[in-house]
Amino acid sequence: MTKRAKTSEGLAARVEELIAPTIEDMDYDIVRVRLGGDRRTVLQIMAERRDEAAMTVEDCADISRAVAAILDVEDPISQAYELEVSSPGLDRPLTRLTDFERFAGFEAKVETSMPMDGRRRFSGRLLGVEGENVTLTVDGQAVSLPFEDIAKAKLVLTDELIAAHQDAQH
Repeated sequence: MTKRAKTSEGLAARVEELIAPTIEDMDYDIVRVRLGGDRRTVLQIMAERRDEAAMTVEDCADISRAVAAILDVEDPISQAYELEVSSPGLDRPLTRLTDFERFAGFEAKVETSMPMDGRRRFSGRLLGVEGENVTLTVDGQAVSLPFEDIAKAKLVLTDELIAAHQDAQH
């Protein structure tokens, strides 16, 4: 299994643990699992195809059926909830070390769990990965952030990212 950022905590992490082997056997990767909501509880599972092709409605339905079967048996969530399965989209979260390599060259926003040089938020062009560190250019300077200290990260929607996505679809 690929090294992952801390994308889920508590009950969502338990759900991810339960469903990950099945999802991976189906040739998908989990991008993020979240459990929350205001008026209603929603279990959100964000996944992508391992072959990097675009997710289809059928892909989401397949994952949804598999996850529902697992959760019906394991029953980790005591209250009623709504299951949502989606693709990560263009301005996707970056949750695995491999995501930072795959999207090198694109703009990203990264937030660390503890201050690095007096700041927790970094915005810049991803340079890739060096060992267990994510590197990006921030204000013209290369910055290296320990992967384990990244609380959340996502791509920034830019014309360049849109163009690359459109090229990949053709």
